[in-house]
Amino acid sequence: MNAHSAEAGLLALPLVLLAAAVISVPIARFLKLSAIVAYLVAGVVIGPYGLGLITRPETILTVAELGVVMLLFLIGLELELSRLLAMRRDIFGLGVAQLVITAGAIAALAIATGLFNWRAALLAGLALALSATSIALRILEDRGALQTTYGQRAFAILLFQDMSVVPLLALVPLLAAPGQATEQLSLAETANSVVLIGGAIAALVIAGRYLINPFFRLLASTDAREVMTAAALLIVLGAALLMQVVGMSMALGAFIAGVLLAESTYRHELEADIEPFRGLLLALFFMGVGMTIDMKIVWANLWLVVAAAIVITLLKAGIVWVLFRITCEGRGDALRAGAVLTGAGEFAFVLLPLGTALGILAPTQGSLLSAIAAITLLLGPPFAEATEQMLRRFARRPEPDAEDFADAGGSVLVIGFGRFGQIVSQYLLAAEVDVTAIDVDPEMIQVAARFGFKVYYGDGTRLDVLRAAGLDKARLIAICIDGQDDTNRIVDLTKAEFPGTKIFARSYDRGHTLQLLARDVDYELRETFESAMKFGRRTLEAIGLDAGRAEIVQDFIRTRDRDRIAVQQAEGIYAGIDMLRQRPKMAPFSAPQRTGRALNEEAEEIIEEKEEVSGP
Repeated sequence: MNAHSAEAGLLALPLVLLAAAVISVPIARFLKLSAIVAYLVAGVVIGPYGLGLITRPETILTVAELGVVMLLFLIGLELELSRLLAMRRDIFGLGVAQLVITAGAIAALAIATGLFNWRAALLAGLALALSATSIALRILEDRGALQTTYGQRAFAILLFQDMSVVPLLALVPLLAAPGQATEQLSLAETANSVVLIGGAIAALVIAGRYLINPFFRLLASTDAREVMTAAALLIVLGAALLMQVVGMSMALGAFIAGVLLAESTYRHELEADIEPFRGLLLALFFMGVGMTIDMKIVWANLWLVVAAAIVITLLKAGIVWVLFRITCEGRGDALRAGAVLTGAGEFAFVLLPLGTALGILAPTQGSLLSAIAAITLLLGPPFAEATEQMLRRFARRPEPDAEDFADAGGSVLVIGFGRFGQIVSQYLLAAEVDVTAIDVDPEMIQVAARFGFKVYYGDGTRLDVLRAAGLDKARLIAICIDGQDDTNRIVDLTKAEFPGTKIFARSYDRGHTLQLLARDVDYELRETFESAMKFGRRTLEAIGLDAGRAEIVQDFIRTRDRDRIAVQQAEGIYAGIDMLRQRPKMAPFSAPQRTGRALNEEAEEIIEEKEEVSGP
C-alpha cells in the first residue's frame, strides 16, 4: 500500500503542474494576456502561498532552469553574423543606450525610496529594464510593423537585450556583498580557473566549427527523427554541463553553442527539435517563480506595487521615445516603439530569483519586484493598443491651415495612400491621368514625398476636405482606405453631395461588399480577392493541373462568387451556402455552334450511309 501511495505521490506533482498550465493558458489567451502571466499566476495559486498543492518550489526550479538554458541556446541560434552586421548601429547604439539609461533610472528611483541599497537597486534596474521579446514581437507582427523602420529598430533593442542576458547572469554574483559572495580564490586558483574556462570555450568553438555538421550529416543518413532530437538535446545539455563544470553558468554554455551553430545548415532542424522542450520547461520555470512570490507581502503593499509598475511602464516608454527622437525617428513611431517595449522581459524572472538566492535581494524585495514585473507584463499590450488608438485619433484631428489644396483638382481623387492606394495611383500616373491623393497619416505623406509623390494631408470623411481636394470637379473617387466605417461614410457623403461622381471602393470582406453594393457604388473590390484567385490558380498549376483546366476552375470560382453575391444581396449574408458545394465541369472543348456539313460529294455519301446504319 505504501508503494502504491509513493507511486501516486510521484505522479501527483507533474499532474498538478500540467493541469495548472492547461487551465491557465487558455484563460489568459481569452483575456488577451501573455502566457508568462498565466504561468506566474498558476504558480502563485498552486504554490505554498496559495492552495499549497506544491510546498517545495525549489524542486521544480532545479529542473525548470533547463528551460532557460534552451531559451538561450535558441537565442544564440538567431544571432547570425550577417544579421548582426546589418543591424550593428541600432543593436549596439540604441540597444546599449536603452539598457544602460533605463537600468540607471530605475535604480535611482529604487534608491530614492530608501528601500534598496545600491546593489539591490542596480539588480532591480537591470532586471526591469529588459523587455518581453515574445510580447513585443507579437504586437509588431499583428500590426505588420516588423518591416517598418521603427519595428526594425525596436527589434534591434530586443536583440541586444537577449545578447546581454549572459553577461548579466555573470554580473549578478559579483553584486553579492563580500560576506555573501563565494570564498576568495588565490592567484593560482584564479589562473587555473581562467585556463579551464578558456579551454572549455575553445573546445566548444572547435566542436561547433569542425564536428557538428559532419556529426549531423551522419545522423541524418539514418533517417531516424528521434535520433536527431536526441542529438540536439545532447549538444545543448553537453555544452551547458561543460561550462558548469568549469565554474560558469549553464546558460553561457548553451548560448555559446547556439552562436556557433547559427550558420550551420542544420540550424532550423535544431530549432524545431528543441522548441517543444524549451516551451514546456519554461512553463515550469515561470510556475516555479510564481510559487516563490509571497502574496501576503504583495497584498500588504498592493498600492506600492501597482504604482511602481505604472511608473516603470511610463519611464521605459519615455526613454525609448527620447532615444528614437534623438535618432531622427518620427514622433508617432517613437511613441509606438516605446509602448511596445514596456513589459518586463522573461529574464527579469531569472535575474530576480537569482539575486534573492545570492542574498542581494531580501525575500520581501524579491517578491515585490517579481509582482511589479508581472504587472508591467499585464499593462504592456493594453498600453501599446491605447497608444496606437491615440495616435490614430490625433492623426485624424482637423488641421485647417496645415494643407493648401490650391494645386489639387485631378480627374481622379484617391483617398488613402497606403499599400492599396499606391498601386492604384501607379496605374493612373502611368496612363498620365491627373490624380489628387490625400491621406491622414503625416508619416505616410513624408514617405511618399521621398519617392516623388505629392500627397495632401486630409481626412476624407470630412465634406470640406473633399470639396477643397476638388471632388466637385473629379470624374471618379477611388476610396483606398482600409477602414469599413470610414469607407462607408465617404461613400454616403459622395452620394449625397457629389451625385455625378463615380465611386470605386476598396472592400474589406464579403460583408463589407454587400454594404457597398447596397449603397450603389459603381465598383467595389475585396482587398484580397484578386490576389487569392491568382494564388489559387498558380497553386493548381504547380501541383500538375494544366493551365487550361486551372483557368476553367478560376472562371468557375469567379462566376460562383458573383452569383453568391447576387443571392446574398437579396436574401442575406448566410444565403447561397449550398453553392459552395458546386464543382466545375471540366469540358475540354466548346460545344459546336452550328450543324456540320460535308465538304464534297464523297464525304456526304459516307455520312448518309452511317446515318442509315445507325438511325436518326
